[in-house]
Amino acid sequence: MKNIFIKNKKVKKRGFTLVETLVAIGILSLSILAAFTAVQNGLHSSLVAKDQVIAFYMTQEAMEFIKNIRDENALMSLDGTSVSWLHGLAESAGDPCYFGKTCIIDSPLKIATACSGSFGSCPVLRQDSTSGLYGYTSGWNETNIKREIQFESINSSEIMVTVRMSWNTGVFTQDFQVTQSVFNRQ
Repeated sequence: MKNIFIKNKKVKKRGFTLVETLVAIGILSLSILAAFTAVQNGLHSSLVAKDQVIAFYMTQEAMEFIKNIRDENALMSLDGTSVSWLHGLAESAGDPCYFGKTCIIDSPLKIATACSGSFGSCPVLRQDSTSGLYGYTSGWNETNIKREIQFESINSSEIMVTVRMSWNTGVFTQDFQVTQSVFNRQ
């Protein structure tokens, strides 16, 4: 604050000094930075949530596919065709999802395929840009989501199915697995 004399009268001139201006600019900069950080965190959280929702639906799709195969095998038994309830999945050591193997399920093509090793060895899912379907068709766009399935024999009428989902969001790898018992309905 400066004192100015006009015709022998002391007048106080009000205004900001350089220090006050720098403090105001600093406070304004911090508030803008905080807003940008909040927006950035919100966008990152929405990307993580989007990938989680896709992974949850892909897990559900795999479980429904397995139950559908089981039910189709039960219907074939009603027609007089003698098939195991695990026919096409884990009936014999040559089947793609036989106990201890890791496999993938391509729902649009309605096939199961064995992977080359244990968890972590399967390819990533692909997505058709036109229909939005997910599968393993070579012409589709690669996603960052991997779905792997393993069967474990509990007894002759029950298996334990484990579906493991993993994906990358930025530099972070996310994953979860769902385990469910599937029973023979024949």
